[in-house]
Order: sequence, then C-alpha cells, then structure tokens
Amino acid sequence: MSLRKRLPTAFFLILIVYLGVKFLPLLGFFLFLQIVIILALYEFYKLLPKKVSPQIIIGFIFAIFIAFYFYYNKIDFKFIIFIFLLVLSIYYLVWIKDENKLAIFPSSLALTFLSVFYVSFTLNHLFYIQKKSSSLVLFLLTVVYLGDTGAYMFGKLWGKRKLVPIASPNKTWEGAIGGVIFSILGAIIGHFLFLKEISVAKAILSSIFISFIGQLSDPVESLFKRVVKVKDSSSILPGHGGILDRIDSLILAAPFFYYYIIFIWKL
Repeated sequence: MSLRKRLPTAFFLILIVYLGVKFLPLLGFFLFLQIVIILALYEFYKLLPKKVSPQIIIGFIFAIFIAFYFYYNKIDFKFIIFIFLLVLSIYYLVWIKDENKLAIFPSSLALTFLSVFYVSFTLNHLFYIQKKSSSLVLFLLTVVYLGDTGAYMFGKLWGKRKLVPIASPNKTWEGAIGGVIFSILGAIIGHFLFLKEISVAKAILSSIFISFIGQLSDPVESLFKRVVKVKDSSSILPGHGGILDRIDSLILAAPFFYYYIIFIWKL
C-alpha cells in the first residue's frame, strides 16, 4: 500500500474519530460505535468460508441486544445469551431441511454465535471507557494507532524475523519492537494531550501492555483472512482495507484497557 493512498485516508479517519470521541454526546458516540461494529461484523462474517453459512441477520440482531446491554447495563447478560441460543435453536430447526445443511450445522451455529462475541462484545467496551472519560478513549487510540504505525514502519524497514508466519507472514519481531516503542511514544503524547491526571510512568507502563495485547489481536483476525486467502477484510478505506482491518487491534485492546482502568488505575 502506497503512502499516497494511506495518508489521506488516515488523516480523514483521525479527524472523524477525534471529533466523534471528543464532541459527540454519549448517545451519539454510542450510535456511532454501533455503526462501526455492525460494519466490522459484516466484514468478519464475509471472511468466513461460504460453505459454513453463518447467519448474518441473526448475528446483527444479537449484536444489537449486546449493544443494549452495554448502554442500559440493567439487562442480565445471561438472559441475552439464553434468548440468542433459543432463537438460534428454533431457527436452525426450521433452516435444516436436507443432509447438506445438517453437515454444516455445528460450524454454522458456532461461528454465528462466536463472531458476535468476537466483534460486538469486545468493541462495546469502548462505550464503557467513553462513559468514564473521552480522554481515556483518545489516550487508548493514540497508543494503539501509533503502535500500529511503528510496527508497520519498523517491519517495512528492518523486518526479517517472522513473528507468527502462519497467521500473518508480514509480521516480524522487528515490527513488534517498533510497535512497542511507538506505543510508548503514543502514551507520552497521550499523557500530555489528554490524560495529565495519570503520571507519565503509569501511562508508559500501560502502553507496553496495550501494545502487547493489540499485537496479539491483529494476527488473530489475519488467521481468518488466511483461511479465505484475502489480504483485507474489504476495500472500503482506500489504502487501509476494511473497517475490521483498522480496528482489529482494538478487539482485545479495548476490553483489556477498560479492565486495566478499573483494577490497576482504579478510576
């Protein structure tokens, strides 16, 4: 991907995300986040082998139920899971009408269910973080995306030793080190711009963990892309691939950072 394609899209995304996080009311941020999640979930479903036949519409409906849980926080999550399993059970009893569908029933049900948790449940933790402070969200995004930039640059310039060759052949140890270095830089910048109430030392320590978790999250998505032999989840973002490609590091990093805030920073 050339920088000429990547940079305009990157600047546009930074502007949109900053304005959305900083100035949207909480409900507006929530709705914006749900649009991103639904688009990412759709791309994720499209990465799954077609023969598996994940039930996309049912997945969307369950993603909406999960969103309501995060927004209202008064619905028992066990009840949501039960309702989803009940709906899936009824649906598949009606859907399976021949031996071919019977053969893919276990994988179809499992992936329809797992996909929603993988994308919607994880990313909705950004709403919990936003409820605490938009500065925390901006700090997380600065750390994650500067880390991604560092990993990309170091990997391109000096990458030789493969990190996870099966999941992501282009990921290298050199790139991972660059990701950590740039994440630390992001933490320092994020501290002075958004999060002065947290000491520089605490910000830097958190960024090392965030970088590690984020760099685990990216190759997991790559495994799914490797199965269907595609490079990007879509081409909606010129030079960057799909929505899912841009937020894959947040899939594990967002929940981790939320619980880090709760248990370590005690905010």
